[in-house]
Amino acid sequence: MAMAYQQKLAEKLTILNDRGTGVLLRMNYIKKTCLDPKLRPQYLTDKTMEASVKYINKKFPNIDFRGNSQYLVGIQKHKSEVMAAMSSYYDSFIDVMEFRDHVYELLNTIDACQCFFNIAVNFDFTKNYLELIITYISVIVMLSRVEDKKVLVGMYNCAHEMSNGSSDPAYPRLAQMFMEYEQPIKKLTEEFGPHTKGVTEALLSLQMLYPRRNLPAEQWRSAQLLSLLSAPASMLDPACCDTMACEYLSLEVMERWILLGYLLCHSSLNTNQSSQELWKMALRSGLYLTIIRDETINIHKITEDYFDGLKGYSKRIADIKECREHVIVNSGAMHRERRGFLRNALKELVKVLEDEPGLLGPKVLFVFMALSFSRDEVLWLVRYSENIPKTKTPEDYVDSQMAELLFYMERLRTLMTKYSRVVQRYHVQYLAQFDALLLNDTMQNMYVCPEEESVLMTSFVSTLSALTIKQVENGEEFDFRALRLDWLRLQAYTSVSKAPLSLKEYPDLAKVMNMTQFHTKMLDNVQEMLHETSDLSILCFYPRVFEKMFSQSSEEVSMQRYLMSFPLACSHFNQTVHPLCPEETEAVEKRSLRLCVTFLEEIAKQTSSVILEICSEQCNLNDQLLPKHCGQTISAARNKKQKKQTPKKGDVQREKPGTESQRKDRAIVTNMDKLHLTLTELCSSFSGSSDFTVFNHIVTPAEFLISHLETRLTKIIVRMAHYNQTTQEIGRPSDLLAGIRAYTASLHTLSRYLSLDVTRLVKNVLLQQTQPLDSYGGQTITTLYTNWYLEGLLRQASSNLIVHCPAMHCFVNQTIENEQSFRAEEYSDISEMQALAELIGPYGLKFLSENLMWHITSQVGELKKLVIENMDVLVQMRANFDKPEAMANLQKRLPAGENVLKRMTIIGVILSFRAMAQDTLEDIMQKHCPYLMGPIESLRDMVSPDTDIKVTLTVFELASAAGLNCDIDPALVAALASMRTDNSSVDEEYKLTCLLLVYIAVSLPILALDPNSYYSRHYGGHHNNIHCLATAINQLSAAMFTVESKNIEQHLKEFLLVASSTLLQLGQNVENRVDGKNRDSIYLLLHMIVEASPFLSQDMLESCFPYVLLRNAYREVYKNYIITLG
Repeated sequence: MAMAYQQKLAEKLTILNDRGTGVLLRMNYIKKTCLDPKLRPQYLTDKTMEASVKYINKKFPNIDFRGNSQYLVGIQKHKSEVMAAMSSYYDSFIDVMEFRDHVYELLNTIDACQCFFNIAVNFDFTKNYLELIITYISVIVMLSRVEDKKVLVGMYNCAHEMSNGSSDPAYPRLAQMFMEYEQPIKKLTEEFGPHTKGVTEALLSLQMLYPRRNLPAEQWRSAQLLSLLSAPASMLDPACCDTMACEYLSLEVMERWILLGYLLCHSSLNTNQSSQELWKMALRSGLYLTIIRDETINIHKITEDYFDGLKGYSKRIADIKECREHVIVNSGAMHRERRGFLRNALKELVKVLEDEPGLLGPKVLFVFMALSFSRDEVLWLVRYSENIPKTKTPEDYVDSQMAELLFYMERLRTLMTKYSRVVQRYHVQYLAQFDALLLNDTMQNMYVCPEEESVLMTSFVSTLSALTIKQVENGEEFDFRALRLDWLRLQAYTSVSKAPLSLKEYPDLAKVMNMTQFHTKMLDNVQEMLHETSDLSILCFYPRVFEKMFSQSSEEVSMQRYLMSFPLACSHFNQTVHPLCPEETEAVEKRSLRLCVTFLEEIAKQTSSVILEICSEQCNLNDQLLPKHCGQTISAARNKKQKKQTPKKGDVQREKPGTESQRKDRAIVTNMDKLHLTLTELCSSFSGSSDFTVFNHIVTPAEFLISHLETRLTKIIVRMAHYNQTTQEIGRPSDLLAGIRAYTASLHTLSRYLSLDVTRLVKNVLLQQTQPLDSYGGQTITTLYTNWYLEGLLRQASSNLIVHCPAMHCFVNQTIENEQSFRAEEYSDISEMQALAELIGPYGLKFLSENLMWHITSQVGELKKLVIENMDVLVQMRANFDKPEAMANLQKRLPAGENVLKRMTIIGVILSFRAMAQDTLEDIMQKHCPYLMGPIESLRDMVSPDTDIKVTLTVFELASAAGLNCDIDPALVAALASMRTDNSSVDEEYKLTCLLLVYIAVSLPILALDPNSYYSRHYGGHHNNIHCLATAINQLSAAMFTVESKNIEQHLKEFLLVASSTLLQLGQNVENRVDGKNRDSIYLLLHMIVEASPFLSQDMLESCFPYVLLRNAYREVYKNYIITLG
């Protein structure tokens, strides 16, 4: 007994199991690294090392460092680098050797102590013992699969000898280990010969547990396994049994224990019938066993190959073949049925526990059983998806409903986490008021209780008795790890041969303590329990299988509500890393995030497609209600009233809007019904989890949907504009606005399905459309409409094919033979311009203005060139404008007057269009933010001529951005100011501006020669757009004189004098046969200039131009129009 105390079996088992897992992961990591060309150590792929690698592989382990130095030149040159690169691999193999030594020592000690094993009694001791054996076997098998181990160790040792003059001390033993395990199974069976008795005893303790757990779905169903509703009267009774921990022990783990254990201790298969039956039952469960992650072994093949070389095992080989046939025929269907049962069982369990979470207290065992059973089935399917046997029913190895099982597993995990306080409150009372008392009674009934064991059990009772519900209410953290380790120690002390207190003689003590241990885990270790029973991190290492499962589930409409379980499963993957192998953490993290993002992107893509398809259909229905489609209905009603001929039978009658909602039969399912059903299913998946964590990254699924909707909606809006750069065609702004409103209204119905900030989504998309480029660098409707209005509308207006019509506040087509491809008024009337302002907003109109200003500055640049060419004549004309004879002579010397007026007209057309856009922007701003517009208007009105020009321009810039008209256009001022070069002086620019106004004034009479210069009352302007000169002269002069800091009013008066004088001479010149109507139309232009100017007045005009001429001119141009009333 003293030996059991001193050997610390419990502590060694615990430490070695954890250490073994780390060593196993390192072997797996080394294998994967050496097989991956991208990760493979560079010295194994380096051409200069090729000879060294071949030589070491050939001569290992006896490598001659001196006699064949020519093969090792590469290592000699880079010995320190080779040592550094290979040291981690070498140390890992040393870890394997040390682990092997410690396992040997511990197993021998356990044999010497003649320990007793029974999974139902000393559960933890037996489990740790079997786990250590299986981990050790797995490490050795993985070691044998590292093909480059000899090269890695040999290169390190060569570099070590070259650097230090001697081999590494551990090299001989390490090399010997490699040679011994060339055939790992054979060597392992030799090693485990002495341990056969202990291993067989431990495995035979599973003969009551494993058959009970390995049942077909029919028996589960008949026993109503996992059902809380099967016995309503006992629903509140605690779920407990004699073997609590065994109930959620992994079936896969037990099969691994049995098959690998009996492979190494095979002699008992011929001598013990129970062992043989247990082994055959495990063989019938499957062909493959997991070594670690995606590393598997075909246990049937390995066992058969090994037994084939042994005498007296022919019957066992026959058993293996029989079991293999059984697996191939029955295994797939059996597991398919199990998954089907578990889906329904978990669904019922989740629904009950969601409704009554208080049942998590007494029935928490059911949760862990359900998770463990489900996890085993998921892992089985994953394992066999890559290793499907030749069978007539391969569909048994495919499950398109896996999403549902994963979903309910996640829901159970979520419920356990959410209601952990409920579980704690129940079990803290259970421990203090039942377990402690029962354990105390059990102790009192024991005949023998040595001091060490007595101290441990007394501490158990005192620890449990001290628990109160207040600790839970106060949020205290519980920690029972010491108690559980003490129980493991007690199992070790009482399981050795000749122990004063033998645990197998006191099974009641084992039952009580096993139950108590489970209850303590409910207080401090729920997350670890969830990891133990439902860890799905193996999916990280089967990415193809995982993605295929997702793809199959996403194709099933009924499974779409469960799709979020796939990205949620990625949150398990951080549990697969180990401190002994930190190098792989980054790779696992990247793979986990990649899988998670892939799934979420696909779910979001599917959802957004359905949403936008519904929106598109709603947009089409909304389009049918637009006024442009009512013509046919009105015509039909009119014909009916006038009793005109009805349409022929061949003519197809257009359906009225709303007929799509009329149904004769409820069973008829329309496309919209299917879309809404699919949307409901997909949105359910999003509503299940607002966010979760994958490797410290917080993932919010709804953001993926918003991102997809934003991207696709942006493209749809641009596509809805129907812009064709080749033919210069584009949709009307009002039509696009109606479409966007229909889409927005449909998107807002998403709030019925899930909590999504649709307002933010729509604002983001529409705000991007007010910029020249969206967030992905694509063109927006701002760019499209800016290009179209400049190239399609204003370019034709510059050629007089389209006329600006002040009377109707729009542009109209000229009635000429060449019919335009579009009607200008359909794109420029008030409603269309308001729609444009709604669509692109102040930002978009600012971009439009900047483009307009660029065209204006290019025209101003050409005008300045004309002024410079004719500067001498213009200077003389400015001085002699009131001398008719001199002006007549100078006029003959002044060319290009038509060019000047043409360019000024273009500027006027552009500024008139901008003014229309600004007016509609003001209307929209007043509609959307009237409380903002009031202060801006007040600020603008406070500006006076005495205000500092910088302040004035700043205020005007604000006002202009809100769509308000300003005396001085700040955008035009900025554009003209940017034209100035370092070489030009202010005085020169000022002189050019003054002469430009003279040039314009003296050229006005030329307009009378153009037959299109007549004024149209219908248009409220001239047929060749010269009425736009009023806007051009006023705004351009105001901006130019502002840039030059000169008095605007004074120079406009001068312009008025020159223009009046020139136009009066037009009337007095008898020789010049000008059409009287055109002359009168030109006179009106002077009146328009004054009317449009904030700096000129009618008094100023009358002082230099007789009002009677204007009155007569208006009478002449209007008298040809017949006015009708009524």
